[in-house]
Parts: sequence; structure tokens; C-alpha cells
Amino acid sequence: MQAEASTRVGPLSVDVRRIPGIKRLASDYVFAFGALAPFFSGNPTERSAWAEAIARTQGHPRRSTELAAVIRAQQQRRGAAGATLAAAAKLADERTVAVVTGQQAGLFGGPLYTILKALTAIKLAEQVTRDHGVTAVPVFWIESEDHDWDEVRSCTVLDTDMSARTVALPARADGDPVPVAAVTLDEQIAGVLTELEQSLSPTEFRDTLLADLRAAYAPGTGMSDAFGRVLERMLGDRGLVVYDASDPAAKPLVGDLFARELSTPGETAKLAAAAGADLTARGYHAQVQTSDSHSVSLFRLDGARRPIHTPADFVREAADRPAGFSPGVLLRPLVQDTVLPTVCYVAGPNELAYLGQLRGVYERFGVPMPLIYSRATATILDSAAIRFLSKYNVPFEALAPQDDSELNELLRTQIPPEVEDTLAAAEHALAERMSRVVAAVPALDPTLEATAKNTLSRMQHDLENLRGKTIHAAKRRNETLRRQFQRTRALAFPHGQPQERTVASIWFLNQYGEAFVERLWQELPLEMGTHWVVTI
Repeated sequence: MQAEASTRVGPLSVDVRRIPGIKRLASDYVFAFGALAPFFSGNPTERSAWAEAIARTQGHPRRSTELAAVIRAQQQRRGAAGATLAAAAKLADERTVAVVTGQQAGLFGGPLYTILKALTAIKLAEQVTRDHGVTAVPVFWIESEDHDWDEVRSCTVLDTDMSARTVALPARADGDPVPVAAVTLDEQIAGVLTELEQSLSPTEFRDTLLADLRAAYAPGTGMSDAFGRVLERMLGDRGLVVYDASDPAAKPLVGDLFARELSTPGETAKLAAAAGADLTARGYHAQVQTSDSHSVSLFRLDGARRPIHTPADFVREAADRPAGFSPGVLLRPLVQDTVLPTVCYVAGPNELAYLGQLRGVYERFGVPMPLIYSRATATILDSAAIRFLSKYNVPFEALAPQDDSELNELLRTQIPPEVEDTLAAAEHALAERMSRVVAAVPALDPTLEATAKNTLSRMQHDLENLRGKTIHAAKRRNETLRRQFQRTRALAFPHGQPQERTVASIWFLNQYGEAFVERLWQELPLEMGTHWVVTI
């Protein structure tokens, strides 16, 4: 093992523009930031932008002592310990800044990109502390007031055949939109954990992993608390502070923000819509569509999360009893950056788009807009998959399509050269000689020209069929190659979707134990615009 580690050359880098599904806005944010500069607060690749963001953040008044007390109470409830407690305590100092990221409370910790976001935030916080002489703390904001249950109730892992297996808590019957934070796990979670155990490969790490998950996801525990415990278990020792956004104790920190949103209905939506129209006019896309010019980006909480139709009726209540309210998508970042001293937010590609619609909203509320940093993006492959890609020179992105076109092309290269050469020569000779026939026969009988062309077409078709049969013969001869291709594709793009958006982090913990997190920590550079293929 030591010899293997010493010869490792690091992750394979792939330009994100080669990754299927990457939209123009996300790529231009990295490679042509000037085109998007009007929509954001600064270019995160420029040192001066960081210095300015730090100054803005430190110059904005916040209730730091109260924030630290709220987080400490959350940590005590979850049983947090060690470095995460020390990091949270630093937030009591009004000069401390935060590098923030966040996600919904996905079952068992969510997909791989959740941990990629968190690691990016931790690395950035360390870099800010080192480069700018300021205390920077990484914070993970659990967006636990969202009520989209289907977004968080499932978890996908790979079985021994690299087939995707999804385990899930039961769907809800149509009814009131209940925030995820209000969901308390019951006895059904035991059955889901048993199903997960049956789906995971038996490894030396499985028993410990399942014990940790059963401790976190115990009946009577809130869905958000369980998610927070998993995150702290994975990354708390690296100083990640986990923050539950649903905490009623933190709502007084944003009561004035809520009241102002209710006092001026439609203004937030109009500003976001105008920015979205500007983005669209420049050839980008608007992530958030706003149609109601009198709406507010705020919900009432009364056991469910309900839209507000008469904003003026709730202005005083929002100021006096803010725990009864929850921000919508357009207001959530401002709530976050009012509560936390956010100098930078680590975002995924879709978040980049909707945050680009909010600069005017930040200015309206007088909240400093943080820098936005594009999260690390990665695929984890084992050594067998990497050897396959290297040996046959298969481009990583060629694994994304779920048809056999790339496999057929690869198999075509495995056909003996003399077979391919003679087939190519036959095609060339056929085309050359039959073209002479097509040109000559009209002199004898003009009606024969069409017949000659049809004959050429049939002969070419027959030759192409023969070529296809040689490919099928190569498939039979190269069954191992076919299996290697399909296995690597299933690992990198399960069901055609990027691994990081599909496969849960816990699958990798089951396969590799804590070495998985350590490998990501060591091998993921802070470099936007690159998709990393990490070998483990």
C-alpha cells in the first residue's frame, strides 16, 4: 500500500466545459467572468475582490454573540465535539468572517456533491485565513425549511454489480407543505436502514458506517438533526460548523428583514425578474421565474409552510414573532448573510444562476453580497476504472451517453487492421467503379441510371452490414472490454447522470472508510473550472 501511494500522480483534470449538462452561465462564470460581472459582487479569482469582500462583511453590523450562542445550542443538541465547537466559538468575534455553503437535509447525508461543497468551503476558509490574516470559519447551512420532501427522502448507492439502488422513506400523501425540519423520524427508518444494509457491499467499513447512521437516524430524531450529525461525523474534525436554518432561536436576528419584505410586496420579485430578463437578453438563462408582481418571498409557518397572500396583515407579527416565518428562494440567501458574516458562498452550477438574479435585492436590503465560488466538482473512480480509461484512451465525458456508440467505436479500433483496411479498400473501389457504371449506362438506356444508383446503394449497404458484423464479432471476442466499459460507465455516470449528483457519500465511506474523505482533502485543488477524476 505504501508503494502504491508513493507513486500516485494525483487526480485527472477535465475542463468542466466538456462535462455534459454544464450550462453557459456556469462555464462563463469561470472562464469569462467579465460577461457576468454586473450580476455579482466580485471575481473570486482576484485577491482584491476578497479584500473588498472582507471589508464589507466586517463593516456590516451583526449580532455575533447571539449567533454564537444559537450555534452552540445546536451543537450541544447534536452532541458535537472537538474542532467544530472551537470553530463555532470564533463566530462570537465580530471580526470573524464565514465561508458558507449549504444544501437540503438529504437522507443519510445526501449525494456526493454535498461533501464536495463542504470541503470546498473548508479549504477556502483556510486559504482566506492564511492569505488575508483574518479568522475565517467554514459553515454549512442546512436548508431545512424547504418543504420538497421528494428532494430529501431518498438515498442512492451502487450494489456489487454497479447498479444504482435507491432506498427511501415513504412518500407523503398530498397535503400541507410541511418543512423538512418539522419531520421527526419514526420506526419506518429502521426498515430503510435495513434495506440500505442489504444494498451496500459487505466491506470492513460497513458495520461502523451503519452503526453511525443508526445512531444519527434514530426514531424520534428530527430529519434535519440527523443530517447535521452525519455532516459533523464526516467533517466536524476539520472545523466545519453545521448550522440548522430552521432554528426558531435565530429568527429574531432577521425579524426586521422579514418585516421589510412584507412591507414592500413585489419589490424583491421585480428586482429578481429584471435581473433574469437581463441574463436572458445576454444569452444566459434565468433560474428563478417570478410572475406575481405583488408576491413576497416569505412563508408563514403553522406546522406547514404556507404562502402569504395579504402581506400587510403580517408586518408587525414578522417583526415581533419572526419564528413563525420562513424565507422563500429569493430571500433565503439574504437571511443567511444577515445571520452569518458571509464573505463567500460556495455554490453549485444551478445556484450560480439564481444568485446572479439577486445583486439588486442585496442592495435593496443593504446586506453585503458575498463573493460566489463555484464548488469543487469530481468523480471518484477506482484503480480498475482508471486503468481502463488510460489503456484505451477513452475520454471521460464519452462515458455519459447511455447508448453503445462510444463502445462500438472503441471496439472498432480493436478490429485487426487488415480487416479494416480491406473493408475500406472495398468501399473505395466500389464507390469508384460503380460511379463509372452510373455515368456510363445512360448512354445505353437512360432509365438504367436509377437502377445503377440503387445497385450501388444496396452494395454499400451490404458492405456496411458486413462492417457491423465484424464489430459484433469483435464484441464477442472482447467481452472483457465490454464489461470494463459498462462497469466504468455505471460508476462514473449511473443512469447517465453525473456520479456526484446521484451516488451518496456514504457509499464511498462504505467502500473506503475514512480514507475517502482524506483522499478528497488531499487531492481536490481549489481550482474552479476543472472537474477532477479522483482515484481511490
